Amino acid sequence: MSPKAAGSTPLKTPDGRYIVVRGRLWRTANPHLPPQARQALVDQLMAARRAVREALKAADAEQLAAARRQAQAAKVGLGERGPVWWTDGAPDLNRHMARNTPYAAWFAQIKA
Repeated sequence: MSPKAAGSTPLKTPDGRYIVVRGRLWRTANPHLPPQARQALVDQLMAARRAVREALKAADAEQLAAARRQAQAAKVGLGERGPVWWTDGAPDLNRHMARNTPYAAWFAQIKA
């Protein structure tokens, strides 16, 4: 099995806590969120990302800061940022390279 091909589903760690993008771990959304709540947060995140794009286009620093705060709030709500959503005490390895984490052996096997 090879890592994610363009347009396919992202590679997930065996425990489902992270996706792997170009060898880097990114925390997944909390799978325990009710579907309607998750969708509302995803909608908020997409709106915030559009607002970031528009603020950059307009070169509006205040609008950009507000849009980035909205995006961050949505990511925290989804569980992708802020406190971890799991309860077993495992550390947050968000943004770490997979090869430098406890997932290293698993990732090496996937890449092979």
